[in-house]
Amino acid sequence: MSPEFGCTVTFFPIDERTVDYMEKTNRSAEQIELVETYCKANMLWRENEEKIRYSTVVSLNLDDVVPTVSGPKRPQDKILVREFKDKFQELLLANYGRTYIPIDDRDKAEGRWLDEGGSQMPTASSQAPAAVEYETKVKDGLKTVIVKLHNEKFALYDGSVVIAAITSCTNTSNPSVMLGAGLVAKKAREHGLDVKPWVKTSLAPGSKVVTDYLEKSGLLDDLEALRFHVVGYGCTSCIGNSGPLPVHIAKAVEENDLVVSSVLSGNRNFEARVHPQVKMNFLMSPMLVVAYALAGRVDIDLNEEPIGYDPNLQPVYLKDIWPSNEEIHEQMRKVLSPEDYARSYGEIFEGNEQWKALDAPKDAVYQWDESSTYIKEAPFFDGISEEPAAPKDIEEARVLLVLGDSITTDHISPAGSFKPDSPAGRYLQERGVDPKDFNSYGSRRGNDEVMTRGTFANVRIKNALAKQEGGFTRLLPDGEEMPVYDAAMQYREQGTPLIVLAGKEYGSGSSRDWAAKGTNLLGIRMVLAESYERIHRSNLVGMGVLPVQYMEGESAEKLGLTGEESFTVTGIAEGLSPQKVLEVKAVAADGSSKTFQVRCRLDSQIEVAYYTHGGILHYVLRQFLAKD
Repeated sequence: MSPEFGCTVTFFPIDERTVDYMEKTNRSAEQIELVETYCKANMLWRENEEKIRYSTVVSLNLDDVVPTVSGPKRPQDKILVREFKDKFQELLLANYGRTYIPIDDRDKAEGRWLDEGGSQMPTASSQAPAAVEYETKVKDGLKTVIVKLHNEKFALYDGSVVIAAITSCTNTSNPSVMLGAGLVAKKAREHGLDVKPWVKTSLAPGSKVVTDYLEKSGLLDDLEALRFHVVGYGCTSCIGNSGPLPVHIAKAVEENDLVVSSVLSGNRNFEARVHPQVKMNFLMSPMLVVAYALAGRVDIDLNEEPIGYDPNLQPVYLKDIWPSNEEIHEQMRKVLSPEDYARSYGEIFEGNEQWKALDAPKDAVYQWDESSTYIKEAPFFDGISEEPAAPKDIEEARVLLVLGDSITTDHISPAGSFKPDSPAGRYLQERGVDPKDFNSYGSRRGNDEVMTRGTFANVRIKNALAKQEGGFTRLLPDGEEMPVYDAAMQYREQGTPLIVLAGKEYGSGSSRDWAAKGTNLLGIRMVLAESYERIHRSNLVGMGVLPVQYMEGESAEKLGLTGEESFTVTGIAEGLSPQKVLEVKAVAADGSSKTFQVRCRLDSQIEVAYYTHGGILHYVLRQFLAKD
């Protein structure tokens, strides 16, 4: 899984290191022998490289491989660690129009943690602790918020790290980086360093085996001493499950519009995915997560500036706490054993006592609980006919959203938390759910009512039809601004079909199914974009939503489309075929019109069949019933 260069599968030659890994992770001797025999027979073993003729050979000087992070909005946007500080300044200006003020030009005393002993941040609650005080200072338009909490005093500003998460993902099952993170924590403690008090920390290993070998090495104690406590083994920060920020931090960020950051070891950092109040999110190794948590900010050159100061106020640099490869491998040799994997994975399906005590129904057909706000029967098959209706042209459709480039599936179907006054929040409150029990969109993906209300409700989505950022549109032709869901329901009552106008790379990022399902349930018949992410385009087809593409060199801007027009699309009803050119007529409010061509992005005959049936679900059900 290599999201940073857009790859679904990557093949590398196999060698003895692969076999060694399989042995340590408790693969059977038969499985190991099979892998080795197969790979050697098919010239996939590294010793056979001289016999293999590659179409392209890439030479790489390993000295050129340097530490990187990714962000702040996309996993493929790489930043060299040595250039991170300068790049942050550029991003702050480009994305938020703010000129960076170097830390040396601020009041250093206000940026220091006065209580060197450290104390735990209060947990999130409905109100800030009584002892907290805030003071906001402005210099050249930038705000610094001085927070005084009990005997602590610290400064928050653009670039402060408020979430540091070693989060359950692909690389938290990698012993070298997890033990490496533990060693960074150990060396930091030896130098008297601590995580800054404004940083919310968490440790979510990819497996219970990780906890076993961290405990065996003693490094879990060091991580926990820096507040990296084990919080679970499922997806956490990457999918918006970091939980709320401590209320005094949240208040400072919200009231002063600070551009704070998260650092996490996951592989997804799209806008508002990690936390709605955190505008910049950077992906990095678990070892660097610990380092930036110690620094408390991303506007730092870790190669040149001290990461902190010891109790004697002597500077401590990253190189002072960074373990060598030999130290990491020595730990691996000491603590990794096949027995740990055998024990953890041998019990994986047993569950704890709570799981075992669950009353599991034995019905052949699932019994829906009408009172559940988590699991609800989805309406995809409501009113389905034995035979599909003939496809129809789209007549006098309205535009629900006008979107720009790189709209991700997180923009379309967010996975994080939502507010009480959002359509999803109102729905749950009407059913007696207290806001503290909302959980997240991701946890309620079994309820179509919640997920449909959350579609296009990302707090960072920018719809050109609306003045407000985050899940709003205008109901046309009157122009009243309201949440996307509310507008879609009014259009449905009117019998008005809907379309979306978008730019390049529409649907990039995680190919989440609800991005297409929610689009369908809002009543959107067509998406017109400059280009698509391949899986989301396919998912739209699978949900009966027609993806079409501007002709080469054209876009909404170049065609002079505002999104306030009504649209009629012809060529669908007759002779629909892969990549067919359709005709669109856009009529403006003053009665003027323009006609242009678009390309239908049903790319194969089977996709035409899926679309004709109303989606892949309908297609498969009808095929099943026909055989019965």
